Amino acid sequence: MEWHITDAQSLSLIDQEVGEHSFSPAEYEIVRRVIYETADFDYQRLIRFSDRALQAGAAALAARSTIVVDVPMVQVGIANNLQKTFANPVYCSSETLTRPQKGRTRTAWGIETLARRYPEAVFIVGQSQTSLASLMTLINAEEIRPALVIITPANFITGDQFRLQLHDSSIPYIYINGRKGSAVVAVAIMNGLIDLSWQAYGQDVTTTS
Repeated sequence: MEWHITDAQSLSLIDQEVGEHSFSPAEYEIVRRVIYETADFDYQRLIRFSDRALQAGAAALAARSTIVVDVPMVQVGIANNLQKTFANPVYCSSETLTRPQKGRTRTAWGIETLARRYPEAVFIVGQSQTSLASLMTLINAEEIRPALVIITPANFITGDQFRLQLHDSSIPYIYINGRKGSAVVAVAIMNGLIDLSWQAYGQDVTTTS
């Protein structure tokens, strides 16, 4: 991300308001990005990281692993940053050509199709609860093993159930706890992760390309 002086000033104000916290430096960089994009300080209490989630995500980016997202807004929101850094392929479930299936949304069927094609991808579910349900079904059945799962849909129905299931799995995750969430949050998390990962791995990736 290219920063302007006003961005730096805004981030400084966020740091002052957040004050002391228990996040690691890398986790806090993700948190402040989310707050910056949403102007909502509640996210410092809602975001959850599994152990080594950021390390797993960074390693997947450096390995140019596939990224699967649920909606075009997430795909468009991270594409430019990826093009300037790791150039990972990004596929969107709602735009995936699949055969129609009764009782399933196009997004849910699309993410299942992509998950079977790329079982070790990074998965980002920013908005679609039906996509989240399909993804978790495959994870629970151990049919796929994502490198990282980022979950940020607004939680009105089954989100708590799926978040608990992630806790019991060994899949690295970042999610938003509670009802708040959106594709904007997913984009902020992923762009923060891309920037952190590029700082850690960028020289090595450039050298080996």
